[in-house]
Amino acid sequence: YFEKRTTFRCLSGVLRLWTVKKNGKKDPELFQNVSEGLRKLYRTKLFPLEDTYRFHDFHSPALEDADFDNKPMVLLVGQYSTGKTTFIRHLMEQDFPGMRIGPEPTTDSFIAVMHGEQDGVIPGNALVVDPKKPFRKLNAFGNAFLNRFMCAQMPNAVLESISIIDTPGILSGEKQRISRGYDFAAVLEWFAERVDRIILLFDAHKLDISDEFSEVIRALKNHEDKMRVVLNKADQISTQQLMRVYGALMWSLGKIINTPEVVRVYIGSFWAQPLLVPDNRKLFEAEEQDLFLDIQSLPRNAALRKLNDLIKRARLAKVQAYIISSLKKEMPAMFGKDGKKKELIANLSEIYHRIEKEHQISPGDFPNLAKMQELLNGQDFTKFPVLRPKLLEAVEDMLANDIAKLMILVRQEEADMPSQKVKGGAFEGTMNGPFGHGYGEGASEGIDEMEWVVGRDKPTYDEIFYTLSPINGKVSGAAAKKEMVKSKLPNTVLGKIWKLADVDKDGFLDDEEFALANHLIKVKLEGHELPGKLPEHLVPPSKRGLVDDEEEVA
Repeated sequence: YFEKRTTFRCLSGVLRLWTVKKNGKKDPELFQNVSEGLRKLYRTKLFPLEDTYRFHDFHSPALEDADFDNKPMVLLVGQYSTGKTTFIRHLMEQDFPGMRIGPEPTTDSFIAVMHGEQDGVIPGNALVVDPKKPFRKLNAFGNAFLNRFMCAQMPNAVLESISIIDTPGILSGEKQRISRGYDFAAVLEWFAERVDRIILLFDAHKLDISDEFSEVIRALKNHEDKMRVVLNKADQISTQQLMRVYGALMWSLGKIINTPEVVRVYIGSFWAQPLLVPDNRKLFEAEEQDLFLDIQSLPRNAALRKLNDLIKRARLAKVQAYIISSLKKEMPAMFGKDGKKKELIANLSEIYHRIEKEHQISPGDFPNLAKMQELLNGQDFTKFPVLRPKLLEAVEDMLANDIAKLMILVRQEEADMPSQKVKGGAFEGTMNGPFGHGYGEGASEGIDEMEWVVGRDKPTYDEIFYTLSPINGKVSGAAAKKEMVKSKLPNTVLGKIWKLADVDKDGFLDDEEFALANHLIKVKLEGHELPGKLPEHLVPPSKRGLVDDEEEVA
């Protein structure tokens, strides 16, 4: 643990870790991927610090190999009957083993929906002893939880890229929280540390946030970057009601999630049934597309997420070491240990402040004060270790050098797999064809028509064109500019429209190119994005041969 220092070199897509021993010789170790590099760094540099200062007793169990190798996971959380299980069914377009859907509280278990060659269910007690699954440390929550935990395995294209965690519906009332028999919020916090995305689901008809749900959201407060909110069943209310419901939801969340940033809320109806109130169909389609793109990006960003989580863990482990060693330093050698322990716990906020100043640590890196005081009550301070600088130096070196160099391999993996994303299920339904998002709208209008779509309005544009006194059938850039600026669009946008419309790149616009420029202005004014390259169906008929020749040359 104490005699190794590491540096990185990235050669031909392989990260090379050189372990320098006391004799000065270097033993090279090859890392084929980011997961392997993170696993090695954790075991050699961070774990010794965690183990020495009881990080696993206070915060989170030790990481295992499966935590570095597992697929991205999505955690669904919400009150009962908000559509969590239906949401999973909608994504996969397939029932999964153990699935129950109904208006009453049906899902009473944590269900990890994962890929498998055959349909089947693995009960919790068997699941936590499987070294290939990232759930072994859940054993600490006891039989009351394990009897309510299972893994549903099935062959499904969506599950080849991600795993999904379904959770019990959250009910209101103190009795329901106590009767679970395990710490529900603590289990969710355990999952939150390890998943890539947390989706909070709300029902447009039931916006009340129960005490237990508030506790759960607060338990997830250190993972706001992973959190997304879905306002489900929004098709069951009118547009006016939806506005009020959305405002009420944002107000409620603002009281619980104490961050200056607004949480991203996706509005829609996430199931494969007809919309009851179709007025907001376009809005729901756009929101669903945004959410799907967010979920589809998880495999590509998985390595970066694991790297980020390891950095957060290392920062907390450093603070833990300073806290534990400070408490040990303050304890008397012989008498008055119990009294001093109570005094130190009561004055823990002062110790936090002293450590913050002495080691220049951000207040946001410290653990929750009340929770830390509660955990310290059951500890024997005399058995705490003193500060060991070498352990801290190893973690500092990891954060300052190793992680930065490991980022090279992260970016390389992302570049090598640009198309790595979730496929199958509902993700395939809107990718191509006439039901793709935005198909036939904006710049895509007329994509499957035989006639040139700009030709519909060309007579109107021609009238304007001939008032600009064209020479040899063309108007200059200065003349076209006088007309185009009447749209009040910024010059940067009009400049892009000019480049798209000047198909033959001669610095002038003929009547077809002028009509095309006006069509693109209309597209932008209607709120659509301009294409990066002029689509084939928008190329003026007289210029199509010219464009084909240019593509052949390219």
